[in-house]
Amino acid sequence: MSLGRVVCVVSGASRGFGLTVCRQLAARAAPGSALLLVSRSEETLRREVETLRERCPGLGVHWTAADLSTEDGVRRTVTAAAEMSSGELERLIIINNAGSLGNVSNHFVDITDMEAVNRYLAFNVSSALCLTSSLLKSFPKRSGLQRVVINVSSLAAIRAFKSWTLYCAGKAARDMMFRVLAEEEADVRVLTYSPGPMDTEMQEEARTLMADTEQRQIFITMKKEGKLVDIEVSARKMLDIIQSDTYKSGDHVDYYDV
Repeated sequence: MSLGRVVCVVSGASRGFGLTVCRQLAARAAPGSALLLVSRSEETLRREVETLRERCPGLGVHWTAADLSTEDGVRRTVTAAAEMSSGELERLIIINNAGSLGNVSNHFVDITDMEAVNRYLAFNVSSALCLTSSLLKSFPKRSGLQRVVINVSSLAAIRAFKSWTLYCAGKAARDMMFRVLAEEEADVRVLTYSPGPMDTEMQEEARTLMADTEQRQIFITMKKEGKLVDIEVSARKMLDIIQSDTYKSGDHVDYYDV
């Protein structure tokens, strides 16, 4: 199945779930589509973009090395996306995947550095808001164009995990933020997708560093027993949901729900 002629912007695209989504989406996009990979890792982006260009010669693959926690990073990303615009565009897809775990070796009462908290929220919350709103302005509503916004979320958005104060707060804030978008912009299709506990570098960080020993042991056991979610399968599920277009805009959909 094809997603049609799309312009897609993926943040956090140099590794893990974001990179996997880019690879799978490239195979579903119609010729003439454009894909923008955004990450802070310039070297990795260059390598992955070259590979995608070889695999999908009909797809315009671009990259922007940007720190989305800064105004300059957001501005350069929006400019790069606008330059890929096409009058024949059928879909704009914005995938807000960039995010960080935060210091999970601390409990709530250990977090006293306000600057560190603000830096975390700038990257994990503010950047997703400002990037999405700016891209929607650059690609305004018009007949024949479907605008899709994806918020890559987590169970931590709706369930408290000990020692995950910042991560839970950031994910919960993003979920609500995108629910408001769905309420305000009826023509924008908004999906919050929780990809499940995948076997990624972030999951390894959690298993190694998190202060809550009970949850850490759960993740260690899942890893040993091969019960962590396959990243390829989860990415495929998300793209299937986008393509089927049957979800309620603004809903939080978990990997295990579909």
